Amino acid sequence: MNAKSLLATEEKATLLVVDDTPENLTVLGELLQSADYRVRVANSGRSALRIAVSDPKPDLILLDVMMPDMDGYAVLACLH
Repeated sequence: MNAKSLLATEEKATLLVVDDTPENLTVLGELLQSADYRVRVANSGRSALRIAVSDPKPDLILLDVMMPDMDGYAVLACLH
């Protein structure tokens, strides 16, 4: 089996993009979806935490550090 057919049989990676700027979520979401990732988005730290523990759990979280309600460091501390 070659690498291309092996990748075709694997499940898409799920990425969680967290940012309080809607334009950033749109651009990153579209870019990552076009690269064949499953993308979930959150516009706050609290919603990121809810999504991070739900199924499917994200394989990778792209987390904005400076958010108004709960900064990225606080989100990371809760997930750790």
